[in-house]
Amino acid sequence: MEYCFNIFNRLAADGTAMAVDKFLHAPPASSRKTASAHPAAPPDDSPAAPVIVCVGSDLAIGDSLGPIVGSMLRYKTQGLDCFIYGTLKAPVTAKEIRYLRSFLKETHRGRKIIAVDAAVGSEGDIGLIKILDSPLRPGAGANKKLGCIGDISVLGIVAEKSLMNYGLLNTTRLNLVYSMAEIVSDGLSSLLWQAHGADRRVV
Repeated sequence: MEYCFNIFNRLAADGTAMAVDKFLHAPPASSRKTASAHPAAPPDDSPAAPVIVCVGSDLAIGDSLGPIVGSMLRYKTQGLDCFIYGTLKAPVTAKEIRYLRSFLKETHRGRKIIAVDAAVGSEGDIGLIKILDSPLRPGAGANKKLGCIGDISVLGIVAEKSLMNYGLLNTTRLNLVYSMAEIVSDGLSSLLWQAHGADRRVV
């Protein structure tokens, strides 16, 4: 299943929060193989806050959506018992995913993982934020097979897919990426505060 929101939609942040929340509380599909980095958490009235992994690099504007979202979330969720990996100060690149999977499996067993990343798509999809109830596949836009991570994917379509993806690396506008990051971070932080704001333990 997939939800899409345009960055010019005033309710995009709320829509992002609602879509992620729906996927977080959805029972696992018995007919679908789980490609998660860890075992699915058992049903719980008060599940632990999800772990958020923001993938990308600060070396290219088109690939910086994840680190910018991570940095914004660190600020917007101060005081919450949540874990956010991938910021402008300490980015998590696609090449590090296989090592991070093992870390998450051992450190955050039972928690659901939300993965955020930039992506390429058709020209008409540029500016869309897509939320999917499936793992993120970093590097897929560049035809790289780096494995998958997470339970829920939040993708920002920042450029048109091409053979060399120069649009992603060199010509993506920072304003587009920043606007997407604000929407995604607003939605995710709102969701975290609403679900876990009563327990304000600093991590």
